[in-house]
Amino acid sequence: MNKNLAHRMGTVTIKVAEKQKPVTIKQVRHRFLFGCSEFSTLPYASNQMDEAQHAEAEKRFGHMTELFNSVTLPFYWGRYEPEQGNPDTDRMMKAAKWLKEKGMTLKGHPLCWHTVCAPWLLDMTNDEIYKTQLARIQRDVTNFKGTIDMWDVINEAVIMPLFNRYDNGITRICKERGRISLIRDLFKEARDANPNATLLINDFETSESYDILVEGLLEAGIPIDVIGIQSHMHQGCWSKEKTEEILQRFSRFNLPLHFTEVTLVSGHIMPKEIVDLNDYQIDDWKSEPEGEARQAEETAAFYETLFAHPLVEAITWWSFHDGLWLKAPSGLLCKTSDPKPVYHALHNRIKGDWWTKEQELVSDANGFVTVTGFLGDYEAICNGKKVAFSIDSSE
Repeated sequence: MNKNLAHRMGTVTIKVAEKQKPVTIKQVRHRFLFGCSEFSTLPYASNQMDEAQHAEAEKRFGHMTELFNSVTLPFYWGRYEPEQGNPDTDRMMKAAKWLKEKGMTLKGHPLCWHTVCAPWLLDMTNDEIYKTQLARIQRDVTNFKGTIDMWDVINEAVIMPLFNRYDNGITRICKERGRISLIRDLFKEARDANPNATLLINDFETSESYDILVEGLLEAGIPIDVIGIQSHMHQGCWSKEKTEEILQRFSRFNLPLHFTEVTLVSGHIMPKEIVDLNDYQIDDWKSEPEGEARQAEETAAFYETLFAHPLVEAITWWSFHDGLWLKAPSGLLCKTSDPKPVYHALHNRIKGDWWTKEQELVSDANGFVTVTGFLGDYEAICNGKKVAFSIDSSE
């Protein structure tokens, strides 16, 4: 066993009913969440694609389900409910259920954000905006309870009251009420709607400003389940030292860490002087052979650093396909939906180095076998019969 990964592995003894019989052990799912954003599941699940688009989606989703066990779905308010009272619930539910049938753990992103915000909020008073935001959380978390049980409750709260690129309803109420007061109410509404949900705060800001906010929220008694950390590296991969420093700082809260939005480009690196990623969207930002090799190597190293840390429980790639987000060549697949080197590099880790190889054991005189492997779900096959079991703890 790799000592650096001991926290990712465990041992369990199970009964297979047959004594002194051959038993085949197969891992079927990781407990760790390896995921991606894949927003095209909405038109696909609702049969809104033409024949060519449908065929390409089938190809893409085949690669997705082979590699990942979790998906983030888009609940950006301005797109999800462009007209007040007419949310995109039906399409989202069809996509969510389709993904759930594929064995995916789902997360909704986000319930509150000042960007891609519903424009019709600007016709309301601040008090009306606040009440409408809480009602939106109650509605959506309740509607998807049991299908989506993980939510980014608030996104990028560090800059939320300071955001000045354009007017929006969420910045207005965050300025008026303050971050901690607003976030307390958002989390309470989400918790009331689904007491068993996993609730995240999520931010691209990794400086002490985010530390201070998280500390203030926890001191105020706000029940954050997970700290979400974005890592869009369009301007170059973080050094191992930077990654470990960020991990160390956020580990002091002793909460699970999710790396919620990971990108590395396979084309030229975005100029360092660009402050906002949204300001760099160019049509000729192409994937290049040298960049693809760099992306694969750096991504594998980044995932290895995160997977080795005991508090990291999820990594989500953003997004799965080149050109879908900010026109960047940041996908694991190229524009023809064929895997890039980075896909194979991750597959070698997730389904290779970090996957329990199929084992052939023999049950003891009482019909028991002892299995050691990565945490997750398994099946034992004995005399043609399958027994499902899990390895849940490294202790």
